[in-house]
Amino acid sequence: MDKYYPKNIDPRPHRRHNKDNPYTIFTVGINTDTPHYYVSFKDGQGVRICMEIDKSIYEIFDKFELEDLSYLNEVDRHYEHSELTEITLNRRAVVTVELVEDIVEFDALHTAIKKLPRVQRNRLMLYYFYDMTLDEIAEREKCSVQAVSKSILDAEKNLIKFLSEG
Repeated sequence: MDKYYPKNIDPRPHRRHNKDNPYTIFTVGINTDTPHYYVSFKDGQGVRICMEIDKSIYEIFDKFELEDLSYLNEVDRHYEHSELTEITLNRRAVVTVELVEDIVEFDALHTAIKKLPRVQRNRLMLYYFYDMTLDEIAEREKCSVQAVSKSILDAEKNLIKFLSEG
C-alpha cells in the first residue's frame, strides 16, 4: 500500500457519496498509453491511504459508486422524508398515565355537557367530538350555518358558566 497521492489526478465529475462509503476512486493519465487507477481511503488509525489498483477493480468500484448514487437519487425523489426518528417514535409510543385531576375535570365537563339544552349539546358534540363541520351539522339539522355557530358559541359560554360554578 502506498501512502502517497499521485500529482496529476485526472479531472472527474464530482459525485456525491453515501456517508457510509469509505473510499474515493480516481485516475491518472487516463488518456495516455499507460493509465493508472487508484483508490484512497482512511485506515483504522485515520491515516489516508492511496493505492494503485487494476482497471477491472476500478470498474467494479465505479459501477458500485454509480449504483449507490442511483439509490441516493431514488431515495431523494420517491421516499417520504420525515422528521420521525426512532426516538420520536418511542416518545409517541409511551403510554401516558391519566392523572386523577384530569379524570375529575373530565367528569365535571361531562356533567356540564349534560346540563346543556338538547340542541346545544347535540351540536357541540357533533362539532367537537365527531369532527363535523358547521356546514355538515347545518345540512344534517336542516338549519343555517349561523344557527349552528350561535348554538355552539352559546354552549361554550354555558359550559364555562357551569364549570366555574361547580
